[in-house]
Amino acid sequence: MKQKLIVRAVAAVFAAGVLLGAGYVAGTHRAATDTAMASAAAATPSATATTTADKVDPKTGRKVLYWHDPMVPNQHFDKPGKSPFMDMALQPVFADEGGSGGIKVDATLQQNLGIRYATVVRQDTAEGFDAIGTTQFDESMADVVQSRVTGYIDHLYASAPMQRVAKGAPIASLFVPDWLAPQEEYLALRRGGMDAGLLAAARARMQALSIPDGLIASLDRTGKAQTHVTLSAQQAGVLTELNVRDGAMVSPGQTLARIAGLSKLWLIVEIPEALALQVRPGMTVDATFAGDGAQHFSGHIREILPGISPDSRTLQARLEIDNADLKLTPGMLMRVHVSAAKPVSRLLVPSEAVITTGKRSIVIVRNSDGRLQPVEISIGRDSGDNTEVTRGLTEGQQVVASGQFLIDSEASLKSVLPKLEGGAQ
Repeated sequence: MKQKLIVRAVAAVFAAGVLLGAGYVAGTHRAATDTAMASAAAATPSATATTTADKVDPKTGRKVLYWHDPMVPNQHFDKPGKSPFMDMALQPVFADEGGSGGIKVDATLQQNLGIRYATVVRQDTAEGFDAIGTTQFDESMADVVQSRVTGYIDHLYASAPMQRVAKGAPIASLFVPDWLAPQEEYLALRRGGMDAGLLAAARARMQALSIPDGLIASLDRTGKAQTHVTLSAQQAGVLTELNVRDGAMVSPGQTLARIAGLSKLWLIVEIPEALALQVRPGMTVDATFAGDGAQHFSGHIREILPGISPDSRTLQARLEIDNADLKLTPGMLMRVHVSAAKPVSRLLVPSEAVITTGKRSIVIVRNSDGRLQPVEISIGRDSGDNTEVTRGLTEGQQVVASGQFLIDSEASLKSVLPKLEGGAQ
C-alpha cells in the first residue's frame, strides 16, 4: 500500500513539472509575438477611412491631405511609409492637387494629353430637323380636257401619257354630228331674211348644244356649217392621263386627258414619327437636290397630311416650291431641313465635349481655380456640331472638348473624380 502511494506522488510531481514547462514556453512565444507586432505597427502607417489632420510635406512644405498607394487609391493613410499592398512607398496627395472640387492637372501634362477647352455659349438657333422629301406634280394646278358633247375622236394628237405639251397645243379633234342640224337651221333663217328675234333664238340653241362661240362666229363669217372641234391644252405641262384613242366615242363630261403643270411642284416631306409633334404649318423648309448640293429650293409647309405611313412610320408634310426654270421634275429626291419661323435661344456646348454612357451624359468642367471635375448634364437637340444643354451648365463655363477620357483615367488614379462608367448610372 505504501509503495502505491509513493508511485502516485512521483507521477503527480512529474505532471506538474510538465505543465510548468509548457506554460513557460507558451509565455515566452507570446511575448516574442507581441514584440514583433508592436515593431510592425510602429513601422507601418495606420489605414483610415477618412482623412485625418492635415500634414505638411517636409520636402516641399505643401499641405498633405493623406497618403495612398496609387494602385489602391481608395485606401487612405494618415502617415507616410511603405505600402502594405505593393513593394513601394506611399505617395502623398497634396491639398492643392485634389479634393472634392476636382483635380489640378499640370499645364505640361495638359499639353501632352492634347486637352482643348471650349466655352458654353448661348445662341439663337433655328428649331428644326433634317428629313427627306420627294417632288410631285401640283395637283391643284392640274388641267383636265373634257368633252361636253357626244362625238367621236377624229384625230388624236397626243400619243401617250407623260408626254410634254405646250400651252395651246392640240390634244384631240372631235367630230360632233349633232351640231350639223342647228347650224343648217341658223343658216336657213339667215338666208330667208328672218327677223332678228328668230336668229337670236337659233343662236341661243347652238350655244345650248355647247357649240363654241368661235365656231358660231366662223359660221357667220363663212356661211358653212362645221362639225369638228379641236380640244387644246390650257397650260404647258405633262400629259399625266390619256384615256382615249383614235375613233373612240366620247360622251358629255368624259375626261379625255389630264395635264399637270411643271412651273410649280409639290414637295412631300417624310417626317419621322418621333418628330411628328414638332412639325407645324408655316415652318420654313430649305430643300437641296440630292444630285447637286448647289441647287436650293425654299418654301413653307402648307399642310400636314393626316395619318402615319405603316411602312415607313413617317408623317407627310406638303409644301409648294417654285420651278419656273423647270430644273426639277416629279420624283426627285431632296434633302430637307425644316426650321421654325423664329429662332430659339439655346445653351450650347461642342458635341465632342459630351461623354454619353447610355444612361447619362457628362462633361468635364474647368472651375475658376483651374481644377477639373465631371458634371452630369441633360442634353437636348443637336445643332450642327453643337449639342443643346438643358440642365447642369451655365453660360460662360469652360468644358473640356478633347482628352476627357485621359483626364478621367488620371483622376481615377488619384481617387478624386468618379469613374464615368462605374458607380450609380
